[in-house]
Amino acid sequence: MNIQEAFNSAAENYDNLRRILIPCFDDFYKTAVEIIPSDGTAPLKVLDLGAGTGLYSGMVQSVFPNAEFTLLDLAPEMLEKAKFRFSKMGKSPKILISDYVETNLAGFYDLIISALSIHHLSDFDKELLYQRIYDVLNPGGMFVNADQVLGKTPDLEKLYRQHWRDSVHAKGVSEEDFKAAQKRMEYDRMATLDIQLRWLEAAGFQNVDCWYKNLALLFLVVIDRLFN
Repeated sequence: MNIQEAFNSAAENYDNLRRILIPCFDDFYKTAVEIIPSDGTAPLKVLDLGAGTGLYSGMVQSVFPNAEFTLLDLAPEMLEKAKFRFSKMGKSPKILISDYVETNLAGFYDLIISALSIHHLSDFDKELLYQRIYDVLNPGGMFVNADQVLGKTPDLEKLYRQHWRDSVHAKGVSEEDFKAAQKRMEYDRMATLDIQLRWLEAAGFQNVDCWYKNLALLFLVVIDRLFN
């Protein structure tokens, strides 16, 4: 099974399990939406990389009704869920079924977002992607990456993993769902927060920061590309 097949097979129950598999779900996504600066009425051109079922982008759309979305993901069954989510809001985002590592990010965007996706890339591809994102952001635009990172040391990584296991079991995850989540985690290729902040700065981003952190397992990075 490859990563596309793994996430296609998870599409049906993916959203229902988020609150269990992401112990800090409410704070994580709430912060990821609240930090986007706008009065909610201005038109925004938004690209969601690894959009999946549209969980994150759907939250953003509900706050920014005039935003126009492009949803990019390699799992078509996940994107079908996203299309349905947006249709309930009377919206029809542009859907692209592709691997964003290989896809030309054509056009320019005011906001580029990604949630729990980029950690699947190799370090080389992460660094290259950050540069590509910078290159297609409009002046004054923003990139928000809500993702998970590698612990700064092996001991910290071990502690974070154990805390996650304890948390999801305390929330009542079934053994079947837990094993399926662990199977998907085999595709994780995480990098530390510090090195990713350096890659983003090297790409040209300004105001690079980590706005949210929960035991460093999940993080929220917000980057402004300011007017020159």
